[in-house]
Amino acid sequence: MAQRRPVANLLALAVLTVAVRRPMHPYEMASVLRARGKDDDMPIKWGSLYTVVRNLEKHGLLEAVGTDRQGARPERTVYRVTDAGRREAADWTRELLSTPRWEPSPFESGLSVMGGLGPDEVPSLLRRRLELLESRIETDRRTLERERGELPRLFLVESEYALAMREAEAAWVRSLLAELDAGAFPGLEEWRAYHRTGELTGDVADLAERGRPAE
Repeated sequence: MAQRRPVANLLALAVLTVAVRRPMHPYEMASVLRARGKDDDMPIKWGSLYTVVRNLEKHGLLEAVGTDRQGARPERTVYRVTDAGRREAADWTRELLSTPRWEPSPFESGLSVMGGLGPDEVPSLLRRRLELLESRIETDRRTLERERGELPRLFLVESEYALAMREAEAAWVRSLLAELDAGAFPGLEEWRAYHRTGELTGDVADLAERGRPAE
């Protein structure tokens, strides 16, 4: 079970892991995180960075060690990771690697109400999704191939995983499209009739009346 974290925003973990290298001020933390592409790996709201840093300091995971000034810019507080912060980062990383978390994706939400659209419209929407997925997959493959010549695999595994997940989704969408295009999708005629008459019939009507079976 996921633990309750003192600062639960994943940006906090990103800050801790980057600040382990050396003391930094928040602006430098953001620059390093952007350079590493961390906003592709986790949901980051850059506007909350300073709040996250202050909360990490409040909970003893970061500590201020001085200030830094460059040119005419205002002074910036420099922070370093405490021993507690190092333990928190390591423990959080262990949890993320070892414990699956199942959270519905927006696509799952769309699929759950797909019946509200007609079966003659849905395939065109899925084809559009598949086109976008395939374009992103091709871009990701090229990027990953280039980066393999520049970076150790340790820094690419998250990109490999993201690519594998997109490839799996694309394969599943192709399979669903094939069923719809071939007329082999179960309940297809009842679905089509519903959008023609406004009434559910057959097994689809029974399930809609009873609700989804308990798991």
